[in-house]
Amino acid sequence: MKRYSKLIVAALVALVFILTFAFLWQKSRPKEVSYQQFQAKTSDIRRTTIVTGKIEPRNEVNVKPQISGIISELLKEPGQAVQEGEVIAKVKVIPDMGQLSSAESRVRLAAINLRQAETDFSRVRQLHDKALVSDDEFEKQQQQLRQAQEEKAAADDALQVVRLGVSKSNASASSTLIRSTISGIILDIPVKVGNSVINSNTFNDGTTIATVANMNDLIFRGNIDETEVGQLAIGVPMKITIGALQNLAFDALLEYISPKATESNGANQFEIKAAVVLPKGADGTTMATGGAGTLRSGYSANAEIVLAEALGVLTIPESAIEFEGDSTFVYLLPANADAAALRRLDYTRTSVTTGLSDGVNIQILSGLGPGDYVRGPQIIADEEKPE
Repeated sequence: MKRYSKLIVAALVALVFILTFAFLWQKSRPKEVSYQQFQAKTSDIRRTTIVTGKIEPRNEVNVKPQISGIISELLKEPGQAVQEGEVIAKVKVIPDMGQLSSAESRVRLAAINLRQAETDFSRVRQLHDKALVSDDEFEKQQQQLRQAQEEKAAADDALQVVRLGVSKSNASASSTLIRSTISGIILDIPVKVGNSVINSNTFNDGTTIATVANMNDLIFRGNIDETEVGQLAIGVPMKITIGALQNLAFDALLEYISPKATESNGANQFEIKAAVVLPKGADGTTMATGGAGTLRSGYSANAEIVLAEALGVLTIPESAIEFEGDSTFVYLLPANADAAALRRLDYTRTSVTTGLSDGVNIQILSGLGPGDYVRGPQIIADEEKPE
């Protein structure tokens, strides 16, 4: 029994040895090398860059009051359309005590002067009626009376402006009515009823009542690296995509390249601006007028710019190119090659002249013809791929 057990163990050991030897022998055999093949064909090559920026209106203004006071009424809300000259808010004037006192004093003085002028004129008119005063003297006294009346009216108007911010003579152009200076969309109203506001002067910028912009005239503003700015020119078309508006793209035309760089994260960047072309609907409205898919000020956007292009040229995948110093080569498959030639890897190393590359395909200027097949990267079997 023990003898049979030893024989079985010996047989198993021999079997394992044989299987191991067969496996190692099989693995040591040279694998058949195969390569991808690419055909030279005519296509377009474009080298592009992506610029990150944002969408903003070309003309955005801050509407400020002409007088200081308190907001008494707001007639508009953010998002509403407004026309130039349309009233956005009303301001209640809080008079300055110094100015009020001066205006009241001016009214009293004008009243005194007017009474004196009326008395003088009445006396001169009586004398003129008796032919005791010349016409010239009478006309001078009449002129003084008119000046005194005008000064009294001006003093009354000035007092009303100080007290109320408006007078009877300029009620239609009241500075208490805050009007939009342009036609557009109200982007923001940062004040509320009851807020104090001050007018713009030498010492401060004044309180912003509303921000208004023409949303039918939008621009893309972004920055491009100094290594690429030299390849741009005014009028270059761009394709704008906005992350918030999926599956939508807009055309734009480059209209400004900054002459001065700004440093950002250690790199020199140049500001660019492009006019966004807004598509119009059947009713003539644009995407900036409201509704779904509305373009809004401040949207982040990406601009694709074509730096260089070659149309209708011979191309192959760049992975088929072998670079050696300043020279470039491909492995050309002989014409009418059969299966045996492919197994023997009968490729001809051929020098080619390359042109523009987009990172995937490359332009062939000479050395190949349309329809030629070239060798690509080696095909790696699944068991050879690293895990």
